[in-house]
Parts: sequence; C-alpha cells; structure tokens
Amino acid sequence: MTHSLPKLHNAMWPGLVGKEPGTDHPPISLEKMLEMTGKAHVNGVTYDGVDLFLFHPHTDPDASETAIRNMADLIAAHGLKVGSLVAPVWPGTVGDSAMGDEAARKKFVLAVEKACRIGKILREHGVREYGVIRIDSATGTSTWHDDPKGNTAKIAKTFQEAASVAASYNERLAAEGEICWAGMHSWKDMVDLLEAVDRPKTVGFQADLAHTYLYLLGYNAEEHALLKPGYSDEEFWAAYKIMTDALRPWTIDFHVAQNDGSVHGTGSHDKTGRHCPADDPNGKLDIVKCAGYWLQGAKERGIEHICWDGCMFPNATLENQQTWNTILKTMIDVREAAGWDK
Repeated sequence: MTHSLPKLHNAMWPGLVGKEPGTDHPPISLEKMLEMTGKAHVNGVTYDGVDLFLFHPHTDPDASETAIRNMADLIAAHGLKVGSLVAPVWPGTVGDSAMGDEAARKKFVLAVEKACRIGKILREHGVREYGVIRIDSATGTSTWHDDPKGNTAKIAKTFQEAASVAASYNERLAAEGEICWAGMHSWKDMVDLLEAVDRPKTVGFQADLAHTYLYLLGYNAEEHALLKPGYSDEEFWAAYKIMTDALRPWTIDFHVAQNDGSVHGTGSHDKTGRHCPADDPNGKLDIVKCAGYWLQGAKERGIEHICWDGCMFPNATLENQQTWNTILKTMIDVREAAGWDK
C-alpha cells in the first residue's frame, strides 16, 4: 500500500561523525551529501528531505541568519526539506556534559538554544515544517557508574532546563539512546531518565534501530540485557516487544538503520552500535518488521518523517550513489508497511 507519510529523510552527519581531516576518512561536505541524496531515486520516488548536524564544517552554530537562509536555499534547490536537527551538545563543540558542573551544564543548554535558533530560522524560511532537536547526555558511561542515581538526576535537571528553552521556541527535544551515553546506555536507564525529566510534551526519545539492537544484548548494562547469545527468533521478538513497549510511548523521532551485532567507533566518537548498509549480509535486523514496532502510533506522537542513519559508513560507501538508492528502497518498504496518510 502506498502512503504519503512518514516523509523519507537522509542524515547528513555521516559525512562528519568519525571523520578526520588528513586521514583516509576525511569529512564529506554538506554540498556533496546533499548531491548524493538529491540524486537517489527508486521507481520515481526520491528522498523528501535531510536531517542536519549543526556543527562545523557543515553548519556554524553561530552562523548569521543570512548564512542559515543561504544553506536553506541550497537544500531546497535539491528538492529537499529539513527535518530534525542535532544540537552540538558535546565537549569540544558548543556544549558540554549534561552531568557536569554548573558551567558545563550551562554550555549544554546554550548548545540547545543555538540549535533552536537555527531551527526557527529554517521554519521561517519554509524549508523546515516538522522535526525535533536531537540531544544526548554528552558524556561517557564510566563516571556515571560512580553514582547512577545522582548522575541521572543531574542529567534530568539539565534536560529540564534545556526543555524550557526548547518550549519557548516551540521545539521538542529527542534524547538519543546509545550505549555510549551516560544514563542512556540501556533501555531501562533511558526510561528512568525520561521519567525523571518528566516533560513528556517537550522531551521524548529518538530511537535508532542499530543502537536499540544493542540495548537488547545489554552492552554496557548486562543487568538489563533481554537476550543472550544464540537466541532464537521467538526469543528475539519477545524481547523486542518488551523494549519497544517501554520506549515507544516516548518515541518522537526515528532512525531506520541496520546493525551486525558489533560495536564500532572512529575518530573522537565513542564506540557504539555499528551502522551497516541496508543490504549488509551480516545484518541482524529485519528492518521493515523492526521499524513497525517503533512506528505504531507514530502519527499520534507527532512523527512526520523518518531518517536513515548511516553513521560512520566508510567514505567509499557514502560516496557510492548505489548506497543511497538501496537505502531509499528500504525506507520505501518501511513506509509501505507501517506508514499512514494525513
């Protein structure tokens, strides 16, 4: 069945995350990422838009309104819209740890405000009609374990302050669950954090198929593992239901992805779920079926688009046009199986 929603987006940050100048995986420009996305097509269907990482060299978080509007014009020229935005919340960008000292937490909130400002300009331009601001705790798991309850409370307080800023811009924040982020590194800790924040109208969850697969296996949180190696299909789907039932009510942003069961990291990015091509023979996920679990009730939660995340794909893969056609076909399959109309 053909559906008009959700809109199909491609992520731009795979051109940046884990990429380092002077190596065999240098950053790929926004212009190049847009070009590859704009050229992708499957039986006349194209991508509807892109999700952006608001940091150099793609986007200066302090760019002038004129510069942001020029970027919007560039994106629109490819026939694309803008959806969700990744706030530059990490140490070394604009932000700092959400469970750090007062100065660090202020920097985190400032990064969210800068993202909201850019989002507002993009909305006023007309290129952005939906989407959220994506965040995480911007700190690793090792120090979180020193005081789980106290550190979760610190992160929650920071998220609450960021939520007040976001609400003033009519934005929502989606906290990304990854095994590398403190207080967000297991499905149970993620639920606990969202409940502690307690801003359901403004702060929700951003689910990624690759990252949430590792939630099932208990990486960085063995006590919350729902599966053991050698699991059966029956055991997998039973565990998947437990996890998605817990997190789906919070889910306001969604990434389609594949995972081969391993962790991976390049550059300064901590090791997390390995994203694989949609047709990777080692992929562990039935992408379409798994996506359906997360997209139940998505329309009612305000989701209008889904995004493919190819984070830390090799440059040769990213620069191969067929990669994006194959991914687009998978995105279309997800929409046909779990989509909806206005």
